[in-house]
Amino acid sequence: MKYFSMNQNRLDLFLVSSCVIPFAIYMLTLAPSVTFFDSGEFLTATACLGSAHSPGYPLFLMFAKPFTWIPLGNIAFRINVATAVSSSLACLVVYILTTYILAKDTLLENKRFSLLVVKSAGLAAAISFSVTPRLWLQSNHDKPYPLLAFISAIIFYLLLKWRDEYRAGSERPSYVYVCTFLAGLAMAVHQTIVLLLPAWILMIVLTDWRMITRVKELILATAFAMIGFSVQLYLPLRALGNPLLNWGDAKTVDQFLWHFLRKGYPSDPPVRNLALLWEQIKAFNIAREFTWIGVALLLLGLAYLWRRERTVVAAYLLSILTFLLVIVGYFNTAYDVIFLTEEFFTPLYLLTAVLIGVGLFSLLKFAIHNASIPDRIGTPIYLLVSVMFFSLPSALCAVNYYENDQHNNYIAFDYASNSLRSLPQNAVMFTWGDSGAFPLWYLQGVERMREDLDLPHTPHLVFDWYLNSMPRLFRESNLKKYDVVSSGPEVALRIAITENLGIRPVYIDFSTRYSVEFKEYIPIQKGIVYRIRRMNEPGGIPDSTVWDTYSNRGVLQKISFLDLDTGKAILIYANGFIEAGEFLLGINRIQEGQMMLQRAEQISPEMRNPAQQIRQRFGLAR
Repeated sequence: MKYFSMNQNRLDLFLVSSCVIPFAIYMLTLAPSVTFFDSGEFLTATACLGSAHSPGYPLFLMFAKPFTWIPLGNIAFRINVATAVSSSLACLVVYILTTYILAKDTLLENKRFSLLVVKSAGLAAAISFSVTPRLWLQSNHDKPYPLLAFISAIIFYLLLKWRDEYRAGSERPSYVYVCTFLAGLAMAVHQTIVLLLPAWILMIVLTDWRMITRVKELILATAFAMIGFSVQLYLPLRALGNPLLNWGDAKTVDQFLWHFLRKGYPSDPPVRNLALLWEQIKAFNIAREFTWIGVALLLLGLAYLWRRERTVVAAYLLSILTFLLVIVGYFNTAYDVIFLTEEFFTPLYLLTAVLIGVGLFSLLKFAIHNASIPDRIGTPIYLLVSVMFFSLPSALCAVNYYENDQHNNYIAFDYASNSLRSLPQNAVMFTWGDSGAFPLWYLQGVERMREDLDLPHTPHLVFDWYLNSMPRLFRESNLKKYDVVSSGPEVALRIAITENLGIRPVYIDFSTRYSVEFKEYIPIQKGIVYRIRRMNEPGGIPDSTVWDTYSNRGVLQKISFLDLDTGKAILIYANGFIEAGEFLLGINRIQEGQMMLQRAEQISPEMRNPAQQIRQRFGLAR
């Protein structure tokens, strides 16, 4: 398929649209700043060219870094644009793959109409993929998975090109070498790229099985893979510069392997049962992404290609099998983190979109062959094709737009800035959950807010590399002398609090307050954070005035986007108001206490029962 018009030497508008339309949609719904989950950490690592959580994601960080130089918005917004670009490029390759697979098919003698239908199928596939819930969610803020999908699609395309060159009598192993280079390179985006290797090897074997027996070509393919993989040298090289965020501190071989092999995340898999297995399998859900109409078109596409492109069908089915065997079978993820594995299937959804485009083409071809269509095609036929091909992407966009619109999502930014605003000069605040900690890292490290504070992350206190990254706090700490790895982060937290209490103001965040049992200390509420005091110290009074300084965008006035951790943050505000209201009623500040309870109810209907119980206790039931 040539991406120029048949009669004029100009760029194919369908090709351009397959990238521009998704990008426009993403820009309309792009998050304006930091969000929850890994966002603040990725933003900070990108801004300082450091290292993100294991395995580091060096290629994603290097890809996003140039976008920080765009003179538009804050750093977070610019990096979010980088993800929107990578997603749009992935949609572009959906178009290229779809039109390439269909390039040799014809509908009628009217070549112009046939070419238009092929391009329309490719564009419909690209836009459908762009507005699926999973990709759209990944495209509105910093995520590596769209970039991984883009690279994996390029590899599929190059293998198809190599196969066709081979069938035409021209051996081009250079295509395979480029593929192995890209596969090695993609390991620096996300390691799930290896799950596509069986499908790629199958495509090679089904085309020319002798290639895997040729020593010279195997050595060259391996060499190119290692050249691509060498981008991992970024991790130790950048670690030598001690960047702001240096997760794992991969200066040595042992530490690099610890980081790359994700040894910082040991976990015992849960006991498997049928209910858990089914939930794990449902993490890959084509019907949720493309609707059941999309599933029907996928099956049509598979059936259509079975007689023409069995290599594509076999590679697709093997990819699904490999992903499920490893992600479901081997990982055996626990209930509460299954949602994290949903992102791993993005390359499979890209291939699914291609097959849906093929299914649309095959459906139209069936209809044409069973109807009397003249060679001279009129406007009604073109309109019919447009409606038929673009109904699915239009419906997906309409259904998913509201829930993926993040253009006014400031909740994570405000949550972090409100936390920082609550702390006195030179304080230490210990955090627990990643979503609560990472926005703080971004605001302090990139936006340079409250650099007087130390914000240690409790789960990391068991790692020497992390303690070494905060010398002001832990240079002489006993945490370096004890076996806190075996004792766990709660013991490490108590040691760290004991060392700092009395020297600096010590605070904990909401997650720490309700994740750790404090016996020797008393947490005193100050908005959504808590000051720590010893049991034998004079009693502290919660500070309720700090609530008036908070920004509550998206909390008191709801926004459309609401993911798991955004919902949790809103509940933290609601619980904080409940706690403050109960205290104020207890010291006979009735009006203020009532107002706090009302705010909690306004934020979350779930707070109505607890608020009513508190009123009843104080004889104020309505």
